[in-house]
Parts: sequence; C-alpha cells; structure tokens
Amino acid sequence: MRPDIVARLGENVPRYTSYPTAPHFNASVDAAICRGWLQGLDEGDEISLYLHIPYCDKLCWFCACHTKQTRHYEPVTAYLRSLHAEIATVASLVAGKGRVRAVHFGGGSPTMLKPADMVALGTVLRNSFAFLPGAKISVEIEPNDMDDARLDALAEIGMTRASLGVQDFDPKVQKAINREQTFLQTKTVVDGVRSRGVESVNLDLLYGLPHQTRESVSSTVAQALTLEPDRIALFGYAHVPWFKKHQTMIDEAWLPDPKERFAQSQLASCLMLNAGYEPVGFDHFAKPNDALAIAARTGCLRRNFQGYTEDRCETLIGLGPSSISQFRQGYVQNMPSTAEYARMVADGGLAAVRGIALSDDDRVRGWIIERLMCDFGFSAIELVERFGEAGQRLLVKASSTALHDPARLLELNGDRFVVPAESRPFVRSVAAKFDKYFETGKARHSVAV
Repeated sequence: MRPDIVARLGENVPRYTSYPTAPHFNASVDAAICRGWLQGLDEGDEISLYLHIPYCDKLCWFCACHTKQTRHYEPVTAYLRSLHAEIATVASLVAGKGRVRAVHFGGGSPTMLKPADMVALGTVLRNSFAFLPGAKISVEIEPNDMDDARLDALAEIGMTRASLGVQDFDPKVQKAINREQTFLQTKTVVDGVRSRGVESVNLDLLYGLPHQTRESVSSTVAQALTLEPDRIALFGYAHVPWFKKHQTMIDEAWLPDPKERFAQSQLASCLMLNAGYEPVGFDHFAKPNDALAIAARTGCLRRNFQGYTEDRCETLIGLGPSSISQFRQGYVQNMPSTAEYARMVADGGLAAVRGIALSDDDRVRGWIIERLMCDFGFSAIELVERFGEAGQRLLVKASSTALHDPARLLELNGDRFVVPAESRPFVRSVAAKFDKYFETGKARHSVAV
C-alpha cells in the first residue's frame, strides 16, 4: 500500500450526514426559528418523520447514539407522554400542509416499546399527519427485544423496512462490546418480519471492533448473506470515548490498527459484491432490484441523518430528544437531555435548542459534498448552472484540489470531477476539502475508514 494512502487511513473526518455538520450548529437557531420553519411549509410539500426512542434495556459499549439504559419501563412511559405532546404541537404548526412520505423509528431501541405503546404511537402519527399512499415505515430492531407480540405490533403500524443491528456474530467480539446476539436470534427475527409481509430487510454490520479479525469479519458476512438481506450497511466502528464515556469499557489495545481496519472493510466489501450486491455510496450494499441500488444507479441517491437513502423529501422533521430536523432554510436540533426535553415540550412548546441557517455558500458546498458522498463525483457544468457565481468559485477550488493533491483522490474527467475507484474508500477525506468549517473547527471526528 502506498505511504500516502496509509497516512489517509488514520485521518479523522466527519461522516457527512449533513452539511454543515452537527458540531457547527449553534444557539442562533432556536424554538422560535423552528416554529417559523414548520409554519412555512408549503401545501404540497412531502415530508419525512424521524422518531427517536432514547432508551435501551442494555447499553452496547460500541454505541455512539443518544441513548440511556433503563431496567424499568416507567421512564419510557413518561417519555412517550412527552413525545405525544411534541407530535401534537408539531402537527398543529404544520397544519396539514405536508404529506408524509417516510417515517423512521430510531434509537436507542424503538423495539423496547411495549407492543401496545408502539401501536398507539403509530396511530397518533397517522391521526396527526396526512400520510401519502405507500408511505415507507422503517424501524431499527434490536433482536434481543423481539417476540411475536412486538412483531405483530410492527406489522400493525405498517412497517415496510426492518433494520437489524448485527455488528458481528463472533462471541468474543460480542462479549467485548456487550452485545451478545446469536445468529439464530437474528434469523428468527428476519423470518418473523418477512412472514408478516415486510418488503425490505437491512442488516447493519461493523468492522474495526475489538478482537475482530479478517477471519471473523468474513464469517459474519457469510452468515449474514445466508439471510438474503435486501440491504447491508457496513460501518466502521467509531471509537469516540471523549464523546461517549461508556466506550471506555473497550480497551483500545483490543482494536485493530488502521491497516487491519481497512483490510477488514475491503474484504467485507468484496464478499458482498461477489454475492451479487451492488455498492451504494461508500458503505452500503443492496440487491440490484432494491430501491436504494436503483437510486444509486440513476443518480438519485441522497444522504441524510439515517445515512444513504432514496428519500427525496426536502423536509425531515425530527421528534424526540437530540433529533435533528432538516428544512429548506437549515437544520435544527432538539435538546438532548430527556428531562429538559420533557419540560420544553410540555404545554405546547418545542424542544429546539440549536441549529444553523444555510447561507448560499453552505448550499453550494453541501451539494458538492452530497454528490461526492453519493456519486463519487459531480458535474462542473451542473455546478455552475445550479449556483452561478457561487458555483464558479467552488469550481476553482475543485480544480485546484484535482491538480495539486499528490494522492490524486479527485480527478477531472471531461466536465466531471470524480473520485477514482481505488480512492472511493476515502471519499470522506475528499468531501472534507470542500468543508469550510472543518479546517477551522475544533470538533473531533472518527477515522476516515
């Protein structure tokens, strides 16, 4: 491996599920601004909803999500009252102007909810918002939570996509991350959702975990493929103990070094490609007939806070603590503290505490970064046609990058700037070159690969 490529393996850069990224949000965008943006939706707008369930009954040490462990259900019950209150407030502000195209339940562990509570939540959403026919309902599933009653509840709310966290099937790795889950448990849930008519199953796999080797990664991928998932997300473990203190339970001496991480990611990728899956962006794979693969092939792939998506909605409304909403005007994030969130949404309030209003420069850079992350390139002609003089300025930046980067991570091919195939694992590093906040910011990020 070339020395310049080896050096790239240890770079720390954002994952670019938004631009600007969340560390650059600030208090200038608050509940009052969010209220105006919600009221400003147009009649024909299509919207997505994200609902955050910030609880787990067992804390996985690898997790970097906003969640907390609880062994009792009372805090969850209290939280659901607050979530229902926020839904009512947001729906009253939207006033029927947006129609829901997609809903995503994330966490935490959404499947920790009792079946009756999950059904009630789904009912409240449909009674509060206008849903488009065929709206997609995605749920993140923790297999250890699941039983027939929960599977039936997910079917009742109309779940169309199940996303199961697998991480790794090796018992030694599972013990090191405090997430013990057998292959049989996972298969039982996959069979259960499919028998209830779910049209799409996604599996989340991780590389770079403690005690992982290429052999264990290969074994996990092979087992996962026997389940014939429609999609697979292959994430690199983000070791950020300064951000999530429970990750200190993972001894850094157990982690693979950058070269081994890269080898694990490439091996897993090859196994999935050889099995007939198509690459989607830099860390997703899908069967050729899956909507995500079709979006990637046709240049319609998007990227949001759930990662790669075929969702074309310009508005994503986040509900629950720490949730981030995306509007045409910018981004806004809710209060992360569950207790403070509950206080803020009581009596018709909103929990928005920080965000960022997009400048014209942000929009140009955000478009470039999203196209790099989704298509590994962008058209110089389209850049200028879309953004005029602002696009022309960034065209100069792109030309300079393509000409002067010794690693040649970006090249000019005809009218397109492209990331060569061998450099695509490092696309986050390419995107960072167009991030004006990255060079001056003090935020810490996970490694690039």
